[in-house]
Order: sequence, then structure tokens, then C-alpha cells
Amino acid sequence: MTSRILPLIGLLALAACSREGRIGQGGIFVERSACPQLAIPAGTGDITLFDPADSTAASAIDVSAAITNLRANCYEDTANVTSVATFDVVAQRRDAGPARQVVLPIFNVSMQGGETVASKKVGRIVLNFEAGSIRTATNGQATIRVDRGAATIPEEARRELTRRRRPGDVDAAVDPLTIPSVRDAVKNATFEHLVGFQLTPEQLRYNVTR
Repeated sequence: MTSRILPLIGLLALAACSREGRIGQGGIFVERSACPQLAIPAGTGDITLFDPADSTAASAIDVSAAITNLRANCYEDTANVTSVATFDVVAQRRDAGPARQVVLPIFNVSMQGGETVASKKVGRIVLNFEAGSIRTATNGQATIRVDRGAATIPEEARRELTRRRRPGDVDAAVDPLTIPSVRDAVKNATFEHLVGFQLTPEQLRYNVTR
């Protein structure tokens, strides 16, 4: 696959992985993966519990926790693309009192095209504070499966994306993603794996305005 428009090549798929990063015939080769992009949506990577619950004063912070070390593992077979996210949750409480268990909700979302929720599950993460300790940590895992056909750019769009464009051609400098059908095909075949705390509206507002 070649193109004269460098920023677009990262969206294209190649079978010849060994050529990735090499420039040839006026273009550059880059592999497009069907694996979902893993991310924590803005404002959902941490959570704060208050005591009393109706206060948001710093002195009322009871427990705070954050997702960190988010990592992705992707597995492909003929039917599905499976994304397995692993992560750590670190937490701190206000008072070093007796042993305490805190359970927090975690969402696990498959997002298609940047705007459509293909699937969503809400699980939980369990934090155990030892007696006399104000800090603790644990780890978690979240998995989504995407139909391989849904994550594959249709052949007609692939042909347009990978069509060789020579200097002097009328459309040599035209971004193929300006073609609505191609743009939509790439968008619909792009998935994201999103992980974060399942927040209440008040908790989300606190995160984005503090």
C-alpha cells in the first residue's frame, strides 16, 4: 500500500508487516490493527467518596482511588478480536482506622466509531484496607470481544484506500478519507475499549470541575 498523503497511512491495513515504516514509490507502509484502542475516558479515571456524602470539602474526603497502569492485550482469531485490559487501582483513605473493605463500580465498554456503545458491562473492584493503613492497591481485568467482520474495512473502501496514486494523477493529493463512504467505512470498523469508574453525575461533575 502506498499513498502520497502521509497522515492517512496509519489508517490503512497491510499484510506485509515486514515493510512497516519503510518508504517506497512515494509512500510509506504502516499496518492497521483490528485491535480496539484502549483508553480511560476523561474524568472517569479516579473517584472520590465523601463523608458526609453531601459535602465536597477537602476535609470531607473519605476515600479516593485512581486507575493506573492500564495495559492492553489483544488476541485475534477467525471469528473475533478480543481485547483484555489489565489495570491497577490505588486508593487512600482519610483515617488509619480498623480494617475496611471498599467496593467501587467499574465500567467496561466497547465503543464503535467513536460514538456508538456496542456493549457495556459494569463490574466492581474490591479494595481492602488493613488495620492502621491509609493506603491500599489491587488489580483488575476487563475483556471485550468484537466481531472480526465488524472490525474489518469493507473491500470497496480498502481498494480506494490502497489504490496507488502516481504523481500527476488528478487525485494524487486527495485525502481518500474525504470521500464520505470511505470515511464512514473506516469509522465503523474502528473500535475502542474503554475502562473507568462508573460515576454518579455528582462524582463526574466533581472530577471535571475541581
